[in-house]
Amino acid sequence: MDTTLHPNVAHVADVLAAHGAIGRPHVFTEPVPTAAAAAEQLGVAVGAIANSLIFDADGEAVLILASGAHRVDITRCATLLGVTSLRRAKPEFVRDATGQRVGGVAPVGHPTRLRTLVDVWLRQYPEVWCGAGEPSAVFPTSFDELLRLTNGIPAEVGD
Repeated sequence: MDTTLHPNVAHVADVLAAHGAIGRPHVFTEPVPTAAAAAEQLGVAVGAIANSLIFDADGEAVLILASGAHRVDITRCATLLGVTSLRRAKPEFVRDATGQRVGGVAPVGHPTRLRTLVDVWLRQYPEVWCGAGEPSAVFPTSFDELLRLTNGIPAEVGD
């Protein structure tokens, strides 16, 4: 493990390696807490950024990996998840569920596996970029690998 990495990023790197993932974390000198900021730094389309968004679904943490080009359709996703209430989680809820802070949540490396929806819009990009545990870190992957890493369900999550 690289001791110069933030512990969250190092943990994500370890999880990725253990699962045979193709990408490794890339750390920027400045935080890139939004899809637009990450896309600009990477020189990619904002749609190729997979936002790891934590929602409170009837008290359960769920992960929705949404293309940076989409807003999550709460009603549609609640129906897909079979829950009566779905709302964006508060920062404390996110940290408790993932061990990571808002703006840098990775799709992997959480204390427990989260139920996950993966935006099918991401399928069109050969390379997708995800948060790597801190707002200044991302890693490259693919749509298919995201499904495998998260045991996610492909879904139309946005509008």
